[in-house]
Amino acid sequence: MKKSLLALASGAFILGAAEFVMMGILPQAAATMGVDIPTAGHFISAYAIGVCVGTLILVFGRKVPPKNLVILFMVIALVGNLLSAVSLNAPMLIAARFIAGLPHGAFFGTATLIAKTLADPGKEAQSIAAMVTGQTVANMLGVPAGTLMAESVSWRLAFALLAAWAAMTIVLTLAWIPFVPPIKDAGIAGQFRFLTRRGPWVILAAVFTGNAGVFCWWSYVSPWLQKTGGWPSDLVPFLMMLAGFGMVVGGQIGGKITDRWRHAGTAALGQAFSLTGLIMVLLLPGNHGTTAMLTFWIAFGLFFISAPQQLLMTEAGRGGGELIAGAAVQVAFNFGNAVGSIVGGAMLNAFAMDYRFTGLGGVPLAALSVGLLAFYSWRCETDTEAADRLREVKVG
Repeated sequence: MKKSLLALASGAFILGAAEFVMMGILPQAAATMGVDIPTAGHFISAYAIGVCVGTLILVFGRKVPPKNLVILFMVIALVGNLLSAVSLNAPMLIAARFIAGLPHGAFFGTATLIAKTLADPGKEAQSIAAMVTGQTVANMLGVPAGTLMAESVSWRLAFALLAAWAAMTIVLTLAWIPFVPPIKDAGIAGQFRFLTRRGPWVILAAVFTGNAGVFCWWSYVSPWLQKTGGWPSDLVPFLMMLAGFGMVVGGQIGGKITDRWRHAGTAALGQAFSLTGLIMVLLLPGNHGTTAMLTFWIAFGLFFISAPQQLLMTEAGRGGGELIAGAAVQVAFNFGNAVGSIVGGAMLNAFAMDYRFTGLGGVPLAALSVGLLAFYSWRCETDTEAADRLREVKVG
């Protein structure tokens, strides 16, 4: 892997871990802050809302070289995670999580552009998948490590280490990422011109509904593993590692298929994996085997779709909207996370804290996402200039 992609993957790692680690440490953080589990879901939603708001940074940073933007995002991530580590009460932790989420979408929009620009011809999706690998490795190693810290030392230590990781990433960015010129300055309005076509809206709607569906369940995966699967709390970190491994495998396979097949078709296939998993969360009996299998299964589908969706939107934003378009995927992703967490909490309250019913809340949302991606592939493909991706193939 190129050093520039390693630096970007390091940034993706800290943001991926900051986003997902709360799912693994939710019971401990809730106990410390004196709130119940459904209320602690706001710690997840606050980060997601920060992601949405933080995208505005790109509106005013369009003339800034992408490398400098990455450094700015890592500084904000450092501050947000440091504040999370020292939070004294629930409102302070919510505010800290909001700050930590501000750079997330903007970073992935910027990193996608850099990865695509530096990629070898015909390997754009694999280059983006390599960058996103940092986020998946965060789930395979960072989130389980944070969960283990919460069990054995303190959940605060996880956020302190993430702040230190952000500082390290600043150094790697300075050393390894080359200069990439700023995008074409199309003005503030011009950055959003791609939204005048229906194709990008269909993609964003699919990202939102798909992730809302998955996060109905994923937001409460730690207590689900314990209450439904019967896993002891000290083994939950290893189940988080299994989920992270599924994300890594899903991301890599999704990237390879995307470079060889229809982007939207690849995304629809990955979303169908997650949909099937959510149905099984509801229907299968809870035991060690089924919960472990579903933890891997749904995580695989969740990141299988990452590269095709990022690439579709970045291509849609050509002509000055590349950063906003790439970041919009993460906005939709995290807005879906926030809504999914709320819907999942409502399902728990409605069904006497039976964690299987988080799957029931997610199934219709995930099914809608599959339908939207199929519709996009069928009717909207040319809205994102897909014809430009066609390459001559010589036979014989």
